[in-house]
Amino acid sequence: MTTPSAHEVTDLLVKWSRGDQAALDELVPLVHEELRRRAHRYIERERPGHTLQTTALVNETYLRLVNQAGVRWQDRAHFFAVSARVMRHILVDYARARGYAKRGGGALRVTLDEAASESVGQDAELLALDEALKGLAEIYPRRSRVVELRYFGGLNNEEVAEVLKVTTKTVERDWRFARAWLYEELQRK
Repeated sequence: MTTPSAHEVTDLLVKWSRGDQAALDELVPLVHEELRRRAHRYIERERPGHTLQTTALVNETYLRLVNQAGVRWQDRAHFFAVSARVMRHILVDYARARGYAKRGGGALRVTLDEAASESVGQDAELLALDEALKGLAEIYPRRSRVVELRYFGGLNNEEVAEVLKVTTKTVERDWRFARAWLYEELQRK
């Protein structure tokens, strides 16, 4: 299968925004592989033994995207930016649910060794990163979006610049600043 053009994807997104369900049916196969690739990158960053699979992340992302009412898709980059945010929320929700279950909320018995395992630490790191990103967004919203689009969305600097309608140099500066800010913030926790 050939890679669909950005124009082709944008046209289908606009049609879908206007309520054309046939456009959605045409769109899904065109964006599926890219969503899968990005989801796979997220899952690779997770702890060993992570139970959320790439396919499950992609499927949940589709469900949440399809159920978003009133989204006016601007273009391909906008679609993948929203997808990145959705994937981030899914991963954070998953980590929170694991934490809830580890504290007894899921009625699962957890041994002391399991509670102290690295997987709990990595879930905590994801939650800490999410909290730090929320703090960054309050002060520097664009820089927070750069992190979200690069880290969670897998977009490159040019794609981020397109989504945010800024120059690539601005994205590079924002990325450097945000990484340093987040590092300092996470060291305090």
